[in-house]
Amino acid sequence: MRRRLVMSMLAGGALLASTFFGTGAAAAQPAARTGGVPAEFGTDWHDPVTAAPPVDRPHTTSCRVTLAEAQFRDFTPYRGAYTPPKGCGDRWSKVVLRLDGKVKGRQYDRLGYLHVGGVEILRTSTPEPSPDGIEWHAEKDVTRYSDTFRGPQDVEMLIGNVVDDTYTGVIDVKVTLTFYAGRPEAPAPDRVLTLAGSPDGSTLTTPRNSERIVAEVYATGSGGGCEEFWYLTVADPASYSCKSDHGPYREVQITVDGHLAGIAAPFPNVWTGGWSNPFLWYVVPAPHAFDVRPIEYDLTPFAGLLNDGRPHRVEVSVVGVPTGQSGWSTPVNVLVWQDAHRAHVTGGLTTDRATDLADSSTYTPGSENRVDTEAGHRLTVSGYVNTSHGRVDTTVTRTLANTSAHRWTDGENTDGLDATWTDDETVGVRGQGPARTAHTHRTYTMNGATTLGADDRLRTVLALGDRATVEERQGGRRTAWTRSDDTYSGDAAYTINVPRDQRHAVGTSSERYRRYGTDGCYDRSLATAQGELTEDRSRC
Repeated sequence: MRRRLVMSMLAGGALLASTFFGTGAAAAQPAARTGGVPAEFGTDWHDPVTAAPPVDRPHTTSCRVTLAEAQFRDFTPYRGAYTPPKGCGDRWSKVVLRLDGKVKGRQYDRLGYLHVGGVEILRTSTPEPSPDGIEWHAEKDVTRYSDTFRGPQDVEMLIGNVVDDTYTGVIDVKVTLTFYAGRPEAPAPDRVLTLAGSPDGSTLTTPRNSERIVAEVYATGSGGGCEEFWYLTVADPASYSCKSDHGPYREVQITVDGHLAGIAAPFPNVWTGGWSNPFLWYVVPAPHAFDVRPIEYDLTPFAGLLNDGRPHRVEVSVVGVPTGQSGWSTPVNVLVWQDAHRAHVTGGLTTDRATDLADSSTYTPGSENRVDTEAGHRLTVSGYVNTSHGRVDTTVTRTLANTSAHRWTDGENTDGLDATWTDDETVGVRGQGPARTAHTHRTYTMNGATTLGADDRLRTVLALGDRATVEERQGGRRTAWTRSDDTYSGDAAYTINVPRDQRHAVGTSSERYRRYGTDGCYDRSLATAQGELTEDRSRC
């Protein structure tokens, strides 16, 4: 494992950029060693690192608790017990999760989860190791789960793994929680509920005085099957190895007692073996690979219905998955804010209106086959609750769109995609004071291709984008805003069907994460070549 930064690479960057980021189809070739950067990947490389911002931590009294410490060799979960910290009270300004991991030898990327009291607080994947070994870490703000952390809980963690004579990497992890005393910036949920405890795994009973309800879903396409690469699937009669009934469009839906309650575009996660080329991801992983971001649905319009004290069916489904086929994991947490001054909050659902789901995939055969997809959906739900501070009306409008062009040759020796997903959400709240709105616009992009040459040289060129704009208004006046842009690009090549030491792998990658808004500025860039970190620059 290496953590050093090869600063001399900056002087030779133009040559490498033209070599590895050109648009031609020729396979990338090993470059001459330039100022400390190796000509190709060796048996060791820099530890994984991301440009994403660290979690801001307050300067208050803190307490640390170890949640899990385990070595994963198979599919046996780690099970332990959590005890709340002593010395920091039971109300915290922030709770920060940190995962530290290490692995060496040969191993695939693996998916994992961490549950505390049945609540999923982390979904993650692992980096693929070097023969000499790597270490990595991830951290996450988990303050929203404070209700779960206030009492003793069972802990379960699993990173399913296979260790044998070929795949030798044992995944060694430690997870801690650090609690910071004080009041949180925004009120944490009063209750954190799950569906897992119900007999059928889809029943929810909320407190009768709930005034705000948010569901979060850790939706991921599974590793090892076509749904890991759902954005590349095609429908008949196209001749491609990954099929689905209608094409690549996927939409994660949540229903309450059969009513469509929320829609969302899943983030196109790429794990660290993705796109047939682990050399893209050895140092800089794709966005959210180590900390999968849950989809959030504001279910407050349904609070009046859910508050009757009876169990209700809450179900999650993924539109577009072939009938009868598994491949998605969709665990659900439900966050509830209660009215402290009323035992029963009544209300009702006033609007539940969706457009027809548009989903068109057009297949054009030829020397280069092509599938063009256009899809979209819109949902508006409205409801009200009668709280101790008056009637509050909430309207949630969400609009989804997807366009993609998938091109491939016979035999799939060339396989490329240019895709964009947008997820636009507006939440409007009217009560006793000025009307409030929160508007979030998300855009995900994926543009790249993998090419296998006659010389068994495989090259992947790929760019990924995760962008969001968030704006809050009160009484028509903007009170807060944030713009974020997380962009990854990579170009890597290696020879297949040969021993590891004969692959002659080369590759560059970069990531830039920018965030601006009322909470300040963050801007960090990373760049790598042949497993060395060549740039780590902060601009704010």
